[in-house]
Amino acid sequence: MLDQLAEGFAMAMRFDTFMMMSFGLFGGMLVGSLPGFTTLMAMAILLPISFFLEPIVGIPFLLGVYKGGIFGGSIPAILISMPGTGAAVATSRDGYKLTQQGKSRKALDMALFASVFGDTSSDIFTILMIFPIAYLVMQFGPPELFAVLLLSLVIIAATSGVSPLKSLVMMLLGLWLSFIGTDPLGGVERFTFGVFDLKSGIPLLPMLIGVFAIPEIATVVMRNEKVTQLAALMGERLSKAEFRRCFRTICRSTMIGTAIGIVPGLGQVVAAMMGYSAAKNASGHPETFGEGELEGVAAAEAANNAVNGPTMVPLLTLGIPGDNVTAILLGAFVAQGLRPGPQLFEEQGATVFAILVAMVFANLLFLVIGYLSIPFFSRLVTIKVSILIPVVIMFAFAGAYVFRSDSIDLLMLVVFGLVGIVARAAKFDVMPMVMGFILGPPMEYAFGQTVAMTNGEPFGFFFGERLGAVAILLAIPVIGLVLWRRTRTVAAR
Repeated sequence: MLDQLAEGFAMAMRFDTFMMMSFGLFGGMLVGSLPGFTTLMAMAILLPISFFLEPIVGIPFLLGVYKGGIFGGSIPAILISMPGTGAAVATSRDGYKLTQQGKSRKALDMALFASVFGDTSSDIFTILMIFPIAYLVMQFGPPELFAVLLLSLVIIAATSGVSPLKSLVMMLLGLWLSFIGTDPLGGVERFTFGVFDLKSGIPLLPMLIGVFAIPEIATVVMRNEKVTQLAALMGERLSKAEFRRCFRTICRSTMIGTAIGIVPGLGQVVAAMMGYSAAKNASGHPETFGEGELEGVAAAEAANNAVNGPTMVPLLTLGIPGDNVTAILLGAFVAQGLRPGPQLFEEQGATVFAILVAMVFANLLFLVIGYLSIPFFSRLVTIKVSILIPVVIMFAFAGAYVFRSDSIDLLMLVVFGLVGIVARAAKFDVMPMVMGFILGPPMEYAFGQTVAMTNGEPFGFFFGERLGAVAILLAIPVIGLVLWRRTRTVAAR
């Protein structure tokens, strides 16, 4: 492992890697700071750029977009109370109050420093933990892999969206879509309806751009939100004493965000809310939260950025994306010929380490670029949406077409864009559908191998000396508890 780490460190120390990470960070902050635009949109429209780069350059570029976009969402949240990302909702509670008090510069500095600390700490934790976890995962056989993928799908369906039933329907839709094409075990066509272009299945990248970017664009257009007054930077910079006062809260939120990042399906929004609530409950003056408390900004930003690193653990070891953004990252890995899963570390261990090392160094660039460019990004809150939307649409269609240069991908983009718009209007979360589509093929293949291992008895491994039996038996009470709590929450609403 140490040899792979050393080799990966050497691979990451390239000028073009650092240059593209810097562009990614700037691009992510740029899109995140625009009112109504999100990190998800930034990832979707900038994804095609990574296709023309080596994996050690293209993946860090997207990680830079990811990190920059999460922080960028805090800028309109603090200046005009218009969160650029869902995770920045908690930041806006105290951030905008600080702006009204003439302390917007302090709030933005605190958001930046807390973000960098939380992100860096969680990235280091990821590097330390990912190979032991990968080693454990490599001991898995088909039954264990099937059990883990099934459990992940059920938990994602149970925790996504408002209604567990709606999430389950979307997950089943995603599974059905993943079956379109050729059976990986028998080589038989399924659900192609005689359409030749569907023989190879539905392409992943046009689907991702369609269900994520197009509904975001439609939402911005329909809201037609306008900002007529510039929220200028005001007040002094953050002092060392103010940062030290909030340091314990930053550390607490970093631990919360790191723990949440490992669990697929939760993500930044949950982490930010939990970090904020924990800080308020632990404070000796909880009445100041929501009234312009720097500690509230620190708690939310440290927690939501601490999610970034640990989401790579289930993504790289099992091929399970933790949220919508890492689903797009998975598409980038696949496009680069790096299939996340147990074998990735055995075959491409040095490359994985290089990407993780680059992810840590990206935080240093993040600190410098963010600190120098806050005045510039704070002025973008007034840019006209009518100028931006055509550019974003152009990027979306170009991104869907450029990977395979196949016109059917443009049709897929439009179809899944409509699916995403309808799902959002009906309050159906598309995340379970995307997870079902991504995890369906490996789960089906693992199930087929399991059946072959047990001579045609699909559940024969329950009675053998296999870890898969233990995994599924332990999953039953976990699934039951999650569904029971979700049902109670929905009923309470």
